[in-house]
Amino acid sequence: MTNDNVTKSPWTEWRGVTPARLALGRSGSGMPTDEVLKFGWAHAMARDAIHAALDVEKLDRELNAQGWATAHVQSRARDRAIYLRRPDLGRVIDPDDIAKLRAAPFEPSDICIVIGDGLSALAIKRHAAPLLAALKKHLANELKNAPVVVATQARVALGDEIAELLRAKLSIVLIGERPGLSSPDSLGIYLTHAPFKARSDADRNCISNVRLEGLSYDAAAFKLAWLVRAALGRGITGVDLKDESDLALIVAKTKPVLPNN
Repeated sequence: MTNDNVTKSPWTEWRGVTPARLALGRSGSGMPTDEVLKFGWAHAMARDAIHAALDVEKLDRELNAQGWATAHVQSRARDRAIYLRRPDLGRVIDPDDIAKLRAAPFEPSDICIVIGDGLSALAIKRHAAPLLAALKKHLANELKNAPVVVATQARVALGDEIAELLRAKLSIVLIGERPGLSSPDSLGIYLTHAPFKARSDADRNCISNVRLEGLSYDAAAFKLAWLVRAALGRGITGVDLKDESDLALIVAKTKPVLPNN
């Protein structure tokens, strides 16, 4: 049954190719009721994602089942309210966890992986373990002894201090991105060579929008693997390292297969 009081937008067909809120139509001087309700639902999902707590124990079991050695730390933001008001506290480790991290029985590794709840624990819950499983297929040798540190109330820069304490050459931070109205569970990946506390965002490479409706696990893992090898080989990340993984993928797909003798 159609509503004759709703004036449809002539751009309605565009909605089939994007989740963006466009071509909503109108009802009088306002939006149609169903669009108002959808907006309220999307806004509630985004708010819930920001305030949800990460189930660290469940994530730990999933990672251990894949063979990862894990440890847990928290930032100096003691709870979610402080974390949202004081971003600076989310960038440094709680003092009680520093000694614990140094004493963790990790084997030496060039790479340290940090999983932070960030602004969407939902993103970590859904995508962190599947992404790491996909990454192992592309970086089996490089990740042989790589530890995984699960950090709560975490910002991206927290990974710098963690990797510095573990004396890693490269940090990989998986973190929940700021939720949008169509993406409450988007996962971000940040790569930093020679990490230490004074690093800036210009020193990192970023892979964004890892989720079922965005960048797939395998595509993100391929891109991350290319960046990891390039960063370790050249000793750079950030603005100095251009992501050319898409070109590498094209070359791999077009490379002729030689017949067996």
